[in-house]
Amino acid sequence: MFDVGLSELMVIAVVALIVIGPERLPKVARTAGLLLGRLQRYVGDVKADINREIQLDELRKMQQEVATQVSTLGASVTHEMREIEKAVEPAIATDAATVATTPTSAGGAEADAASAPSLAAAAPGAENKT
Repeated sequence: MFDVGLSELMVIAVVALIVIGPERLPKVARTAGLLLGRLQRYVGDVKADINREIQLDELRKMQQEVATQVSTLGASVTHEMREIEKAVEPAIATDAATVATTPTSAGGAEADAASAPSLAAAAPGAENKT
């Protein structure tokens, strides 16, 4: 960080010894060490906070991408279901039309008796009770 070599540190130590004096130098050195340790912890905490924020931002982006993919998939499934309904709708309409054109009560009791065997034959497992 600072380009300080061993010779510069020796000059600083000699000047500090002369200015501060030999009695107070150990206490000042201890205080300077504590302050330097606090500074290093503070810098480490700031770095950790920045890394957490970056990871949180990446997770938010990933969550947004997943939500977009889910909504796209939902729209695709809905579209496919509508296409299937459109394809099946004519077949249902023709089946409904054939059921509607079969005579049910046109001839009274004779028509019911005549249609009963054909209905029993159409339904497997049904017994003819006429």
